[in-house]
Amino acid sequence: MTSDDRDGMQRIRDAAIELFGEKGVAGTSLKSIATHADVSQGLVIHHFGSKAGLHRACDEHLAHLVRSNKESVLASGPQMNPLAALQLIKESRPLLRYLVRTLSEGGDHIADLVDEMVADAQDYMAQGEQAGLIKPSRMPRERVIVLVLWSLGALVLHEQMHRLLGVDFLADSSDPQDVAPYFRPVMELYTQGLLTEGAYSEMATALDPPTDTTMTGGLSATDATEETS
Repeated sequence: MTSDDRDGMQRIRDAAIELFGEKGVAGTSLKSIATHADVSQGLVIHHFGSKAGLHRACDEHLAHLVRSNKESVLASGPQMNPLAALQLIKESRPLLRYLVRTLSEGGDHIADLVDEMVADAQDYMAQGEQAGLIKPSRMPRERVIVLVLWSLGALVLHEQMHRLLGVDFLADSSDPQDVAPYFRPVMELYTQGLLTEGAYSEMATALDPPTDTTMTGGLSATDATEETS
């Protein structure tokens, strides 16, 4: 592939991300994408095959950038600069608009996108542990899934976020501090937690699988085994 081919594909993909984010996939034609990218519609078909193929390429690019941004922030370890993290969000606004539209419109491809984001998150969370920024978990995969879904849910509900906190993830803000009212409580939850140690222990015990005593005369399976040995 020549540099001209790569440049053309990037322009087409970036134009598609912008228009898909503004009008949705169904409301965007290949012709409008070609016009926005200043290429022919035939070139769009040549590189991506169809609008569905172009949509998949946009999803892959989104997942790649999310992973790269997270890895960049987490690699700095405990000395992470929060303003740098906020700046990355500011620079990704077209992608955030695209992601919100994609999640809102739904479709079979959403599962693939979320699965890829979860798999990537498992990797960069592990890197965060190695960098001394993230605590280990007894349930690493489940923790990652919850965090990814929380983050995606906050984006989908961005209008309510704006109404209640004055934070608009999709606005072309000139100051990364504009999203700080959301990230301050998030960081408090991440670093200090929500429950006291005693409350957490009680809830964790209550959520543990019940011991099967139905066939052991009231004894746990472990106790029954020890008693008969």
